[in-house]
Amino acid sequence: MIHDVDGMVQRNKAMLVAKGYSQQQGVDYNETFALIARLDTIRTLITLAGQNSWLLYQFDAKSVFLNGEFKQEVYVEQPRGFIIEGEEDKVYRLKNALYRLKQALRAWYSQIDSHFDEKCFLKSKNEPTLLVKRQGVDAILIIALYVDNFVFTENNERMIKEFKKEMMKKYEISDLGLLNHFIGMEIYQREKGVIICQKKYVENVLKNSKYMVVI
Repeated sequence: MIHDVDGMVQRNKAMLVAKGYSQQQGVDYNETFALIARLDTIRTLITLAGQNSWLLYQFDAKSVFLNGEFKQEVYVEQPRGFIIEGEEDKVYRLKNALYRLKQALRAWYSQIDSHFDEKCFLKSKNEPTLLVKRQGVDAILIIALYVDNFVFTENNERMIKEFKKEMMKKYEISDLGLLNHFIGMEIYQREKGVIICQKKYVENVLKNSKYMVVI
């Protein structure tokens, strides 16, 4: 919904969410665990890119939980204001995940994991959210998955273009370009390497701290 007030555009967004807090384990869901890349893995990927003078990129997937497909049966009540007249006693069966559902993140991870399998990516045995794809002898593309964020690097521009085209065709993706911020880290990519800084994060911690710290 968009309103024009005195020449200023205001955007109001609405989101349909489920009452995940009312779900009971063993009744409404079983497993909710989903893997995400560890920060050590992200730092290692950044280090590898810096050592090889590779560029680091970042994707942000929109509405990720809505992409997750349910294998089990999940039902929700009709939302208030959208109840169908004459069918007040009926409920909706979800084919895809919905925000706030306990199993939404797991459904998304299972879906994206299957997609990468189809595209012939290999998973690390120690870090399943670290994926590698090779073409020919030297061309390589490496991806780290952190919920709805993709951090990736490569040594072949054609692989990057193909990857971006495939992902944007499959999902609603925001191409954030070169990686410069990620979970409290500031990343500066230079010709001679990569610099990681957490100045803003530290400043915010000190600002919100009850104690004065002298360095």
